Amino acid sequence: MNISITFRHMDASEAIKSYARDKLAKLQKFLRKPMTAKVTLSLDKLRHVAETRISSGGEHLEAKETSEDMYASIDRVLDKLERQIRGSKGAARAKKRRGADSLRTPARAALANSEENGASAKRRTKKAASRTNNKDR
Repeated sequence: MNISITFRHMDASEAIKSYARDKLAKLQKFLRKPMTAKVTLSLDKLRHVAETRISSGGEHLEAKETSEDMYASIDRVLDKLERQIRGSKGAARAKKRRGADSLRTPARAALANSEENGASAKRRTKKAASRTNNKDR
């Protein structure tokens, strides 16, 4: 896990650095591959801005939050990232489920159709046999 923290227009504080690192480390448990994170903490007039970019494998997530307190901005941006991670994980699972159905479709559909055709052919022969039996009576 590689986390880089950049400060803009404000003094670097070890307390804020360690707070952001600890919070970002908790996001690693949601990701399958090691993450690299770039955090930019800045002061824009009287607004505290936290921007974060996370890359893990082929997944890239980005969030930005502004508030009047830097700690609150960090908390909010991490909530946004966690929501994005959970959403992408659900989308990946759904895609995986669809993939299993699509694998089933071409080969098994042909087999199912042939079985249905065979069953309908059996029904037709039974109907034809019952008609001939009814005619004999």
